[in-house]
Amino acid sequence: METGSLNYIDLFAGAGGLSEGFMQSGFEPVAHVEMNEYAAKTLQTRIAYFYLKEQGKLDSYYKYEKGEISREDLLKLVPAEELKTVINKEMSTATIKDIFKTIDTVMAEKGLKQIDVIVGGPPCQAYSLVGRAQSSHMLVPMEEDPRNELYKMYVQFLTKYKPRMFVFENVAGIKTARGGQAYKNLQSYMRRVGYEIEPHELNAKDFGVLQSRKRVIIVGWLKGTGYEYPEFNIITGKALVSDLLDDLSSLKPGGKSDDYLVHDMRKVKSYVKKNAIREKADVLTGHVARPHTDQDIEIYKRVIDLWYSNSQHKRLRYDDLPENLKTHTNRTSFTDRFKVVEGDMEYCHTILAHLSKDGHYFIHPDIDQHRSITVREAARLQSFPDNYYFEGPRTAQFVQIGNAVPPMMAKQIADKIKEQLSKK
Repeated sequence: METGSLNYIDLFAGAGGLSEGFMQSGFEPVAHVEMNEYAAKTLQTRIAYFYLKEQGKLDSYYKYEKGEISREDLLKLVPAEELKTVINKEMSTATIKDIFKTIDTVMAEKGLKQIDVIVGGPPCQAYSLVGRAQSSHMLVPMEEDPRNELYKMYVQFLTKYKPRMFVFENVAGIKTARGGQAYKNLQSYMRRVGYEIEPHELNAKDFGVLQSRKRVIIVGWLKGTGYEYPEFNIITGKALVSDLLDDLSSLKPGGKSDDYLVHDMRKVKSYVKKNAIREKADVLTGHVARPHTDQDIEIYKRVIDLWYSNSQHKRLRYDDLPENLKTHTNRTSFTDRFKVVEGDMEYCHTILAHLSKDGHYFIHPDIDQHRSITVREAARLQSFPDNYYFEGPRTAQFVQIGNAVPPMMAKQIADKIKEQLSKK
């Protein structure tokens, strides 16, 4: 990164969707704090990508993606001080001092006197509307979930580092969780430690992402600085969801892409090229289809056929299936548990971490493929570039993707934050 560039800390960083947007915008990461081992490894691998790209040595990164060199060999090519920015620890009262100490060390090594921006948001499951609907099946009731209190950790970082601005991201459900009290407390704490704040509910589809994904984005700035909530122009993707999928190899259930490269970029739709989701040199990873039972395949075909059979785009209700295809005893809730990705529309429904459990809610729109989407397809729907490598087994990769902020949305937020910080 360039000396003198703006910097940031990413809390509850996940696989780095927010971080990707800020790095693409030219911000330098000081720390990514993430408790999940696989997500932390993904962050390190992405740091390796940016570093090797800067050095003109991406061939080594591509060799790693192809399995030609080990991860250990890849990381040996990256300075230790860069990798040190990933802190794989759970945030708690027991660990926060050690995390502060590590960040302070990184700042000293980089010669940094201040933090420009803090970004991130605590795990959203405790606030999720879907999660709360399922809370009756959980061992710990939502109101007792310890993750409800993690926003206080975020505020402790604001208190310690006094960033000029911050971006707090979470699901829309945070506004009503625990009767809205957690949301009120969060804003009160942020103001109490010296910040003006403004919350808005934003949708990724208004940032050119081909997905409807509503999120609460709170932007804060130090009192007296004169900063303000960024103004975002609504951007439409001017494409169909199928544009993200059509150039990828056609797969049957259990199938795997037989090539790492796209040899004919003419097959890649303009939306994919324009938004740098696919570049010619990129190595394709994660395009492996789940195996499915004959019963699931038959249901998938019915779901796809019903969607495309008329202009009203009907969804299949579970209870409308023939008796021989019904295996669930619960037929009164989650009746839309099978859902096709809307290939012929300008955006699809929200990508969720539940993809790690099964693919019923994210069926590929091509009836000839009759399968759920792959890791790479889910990543594209989230606007991750094809050169983004996700570490861990497939289930862990789906969780990382489903929990992420779409990088295209994150970059536009970062650009607007950078605009303000660069002026004053």
